[in-house]
Amino acid sequence: MKQAREAFRRGLKLDNSGKILQAFGAFEEAARLAPRNPEYVSAREITRQKLVYEHLESGNAQLLAGKQVEALAEFRSALHLDAGNDFALQRLRDALGDWQPARSGQLRVLADAGEIEAKPSPALHEFRFVGDSRFLLQQVAAAYGLQAQVDEAVASRRVRFDIGPVNFSTAMDAAGDVTKTFWAPLSEHEIAILPETPENHRQYDRMALRSFYIPDATTPQALNDVTNLMRTLFEIRYINQDPRNSSLTVRAPRRILDAATELLERLASDRPQVMLDIKLFEVDHNFVRQMGLNLPAQFNLFNIPAGALAALGGRNIQDLINQLIAGGGINQANSAGIAGLLAQLQNQSNSIFSQPLATFGGGLTFMGLSIPKVSATLARNESWLQSLQHVNLHAAQGDAATFKVGQRYPILNASFAPIFNTQSLAKVIQNGSFTAPFPSFSYEDLGLVLKAKPYVQGTEFVRMDLELQIRNLAGQSINGVPVIGDREYKGTITVRNGEPAVVAGQVTNSETRLLTGIPGVAQIPLLNKATAANDKEQANNEILLVITPHVLSAPTGERNEVWLTGR
Repeated sequence: MKQAREAFRRGLKLDNSGKILQAFGAFEEAARLAPRNPEYVSAREITRQKLVYEHLESGNAQLLAGKQVEALAEFRSALHLDAGNDFALQRLRDALGDWQPARSGQLRVLADAGEIEAKPSPALHEFRFVGDSRFLLQQVAAAYGLQAQVDEAVASRRVRFDIGPVNFSTAMDAAGDVTKTFWAPLSEHEIAILPETPENHRQYDRMALRSFYIPDATTPQALNDVTNLMRTLFEIRYINQDPRNSSLTVRAPRRILDAATELLERLASDRPQVMLDIKLFEVDHNFVRQMGLNLPAQFNLFNIPAGALAALGGRNIQDLINQLIAGGGINQANSAGIAGLLAQLQNQSNSIFSQPLATFGGGLTFMGLSIPKVSATLARNESWLQSLQHVNLHAAQGDAATFKVGQRYPILNASFAPIFNTQSLAKVIQNGSFTAPFPSFSYEDLGLVLKAKPYVQGTEFVRMDLELQIRNLAGQSINGVPVIGDREYKGTITVRNGEPAVVAGQVTNSETRLLTGIPGVAQIPLLNKATAANDKEQANNEILLVITPHVLSAPTGERNEVWLTGR
């Protein structure tokens, strides 16, 4: 309670000083410590509304000035403080609405050829017939001024047909019941008579012709999807596509065509629009440390003559040569040999005189042991890389939005050059025919590729179908061709509108330690820090991908029920 009172007093001072944001934090702390104190809670809510009002006013001013990004930030800050503020949500949609692409139009019927209808005579006729069924059908049609085309599949059998004065429709329906057939108009004065089968009904039952304009079918694949939908749901066979004009021409029975039209009109209504707020965080940390003594692991053992040992006693090489000449060891006339000996002893880096020697033994067994150089290493290298990729993607429901970040890496496929011609050969011929080899490259995309396909569920939830791919160089090559590491993720995630979701996170840690020293001594704890070389290399890589969907326009909520009417 004491801490709550101190926080409340601090909030009052900040509020009086005009520091509303800091005051809100103090009031929020006081209300958290004492949630039942109405004074603390009221002060927090009043300050919250002040902040929301300031963000809304600033956002409106930024929007009027044409600064949409700044206005979006202000409206989102207001929603963060008050998630249930409908005005802030509407202003956010208004700001995002200016970025929405213009609509290409609504689905509409381009042309309607109507239904083919026969026009029989309205007179009434009666029939008293006994004979062949095919002849009966032709006689009934002829009585009303129509010509009948009887299909070859109609069976010919003897029938009896008696009916009183009736019109054309009643007479043909009765004749069809007797002969197991049905009729379909071909023109105003001609009809087709076919066997009573479902296949014949699908082809000839009261056919009509209609053309549709599909505004959202901007690709042949989208037009194919609509065609497959109509064929699957309504069993329509005759559909002609026109991808250039995004239109379909359909021939089907009138009742099926009306139902398909109603379905397409509802499907073609404005699809929900979603703004995807994508943030990609990446942190790279590399650490390299080298410390310790580089003790020699190889020693050279020499048999040192007495003259050479005397030279090691403090006399220079020239005095040694003079002594050897005086003693007859070297012929003075061979000045070239003496000069060569001097050059070999003084200038060669691998001579025994170029490095310190430790000697032991005596006489003919005088031996020298070379003492290599000892070096110490103290080095530390450390690097940090922090990056943030922030992008907003606009997508309609069911359309995939793609986000790529990375680079294109060239890979050599082949190199081409003229055969039997080199630079030296062309120089001898002197015809200037040499052409340098020219390479052939292909480029591979390295980095991160994200494909998100949103679906709005109601007005509160958004489902996203995600495909994530991360490609990078694996650090090795085969026959000079680099190996590319590939990691992929496919899945579905459902979140609330405006709720961030961590789609993918990757942490890569690698550590390499190298110990170089004399066997036995290098394994002694603590002592190996001074008698051996200790190298340590550590690399850390972290990637975090966060997506926040914002629904710009929600579904209308209409029921998409389609009813087929009877004949």
